Amino acid sequence: MITTFAVAGYRSLVDLVVPLAPLTVVSGANGTGKTSLYRALRLLAAAGAGELVGAVAREGGLASALWAGPERTAGPGAQGTVRSRPVSLRLGVGSAEYGYLVELGQPQVDPARSFFLHDPEIKREQVFMGAAPRPSAVFIDRTRGAARVRDAGWRAVPQALGPGQSVLRDLDDAGTLADTLRLRTRMAEWRCYDHFRTDRAAPARQAQVGTRTRWLSDDGADLAAVWATAIERGQDGPLAGAVAEAFPGSRVEITVTHGVFELLLHQPGLLRPFSAAELSDGTLRYLLLCAALLPAEPPPLIVLNEPEGSLHAELLAPLGALIRRAAERTQVLVVTHAPTLRAALTGAAAGAGAAGSAAPGAEIELESTGWGTRVRGQGPLDGPPWNWPAR
Repeated sequence: MITTFAVAGYRSLVDLVVPLAPLTVVSGANGTGKTSLYRALRLLAAAGAGELVGAVAREGGLASALWAGPERTAGPGAQGTVRSRPVSLRLGVGSAEYGYLVELGQPQVDPARSFFLHDPEIKREQVFMGAAPRPSAVFIDRTRGAARVRDAGWRAVPQALGPGQSVLRDLDDAGTLADTLRLRTRMAEWRCYDHFRTDRAAPARQAQVGTRTRWLSDDGADLAAVWATAIERGQDGPLAGAVAEAFPGSRVEITVTHGVFELLLHQPGLLRPFSAAELSDGTLRYLLLCAALLPAEPPPLIVLNEPEGSLHAELLAPLGALIRRAAERTQVLVVTHAPTLRAALTGAAAGAGAAGSAAPGAEIELESTGWGTRVRGQGPLDGPPWNWPAR
């Protein structure tokens, strides 16, 4: 389980270190950095898949992703000066087992000769044991193209890493391969979901060729295949329960014709089931959330960005129960604007314990007064320990 998430220099997240629980609820007003926190976690998942440089480039490069304010944030009206430190975006995560951090900097290329001006360069990486990058816990250390690994002592790796290469996927060292493989696999398995498409042309509304599918894709195209996988493995009971709780008397059926899978929803009082193409936006989005949160085999982390979008108020209590049920099987982080959902997840509402048997979620409320995001009530010494290494 992830215990610490750290980010610095990303949009409004000047320097933020937050603790994560089995179920963490992130709240705050508009513009306080909630979506940036979600996106930063998604960038770390991309690092596990070997796609971090591309993910930042698709955001417009570092020029778009970096904190735009002054280097030192002294309060309202603080003015920028000549920077004394390198401009960088830093991301890190720690757990009971392994941790990882990466620093991205500006590309050192000639703008007149290079096609890849949006590609950031990896300047610094560390892989360490535990929740924080203490010097004694680091066992892979990379500065620009040079890397070293710790055995009985430190030894230099003869391989030179390119500016877009990462120690997670590209370091050719037999002594650390098992550790980096395990870490990057876990990070690549994180599932991040943000505003499923439900328009008429949405992939989730189309019948699709299906194969056994572990986890729902970002666009929801394999909704029927994920549901069918759970049914075949005898793990569809929680899914059926979530549907019945949200839509009493309703049930999902999966049909297969020549390998093409289709999801149908049977509803009481109707003479035929409705296909995904016929469902309302809210009903389809709720079914997508069911599949995302309750697959046959849970991923190590599920991150939801404002899952309440387009759902009727009456579905927020069932959604809270669904999320808490998922948190019994895996770690879940939810970014939400909805007070009703937040209360159901954190146990703040009367009777919120009925929303699932999992322990109430831990709440992180973000705030910003224009000079960077911070956790409300978290003083300089209150957050998890974390040290960014010097470049």
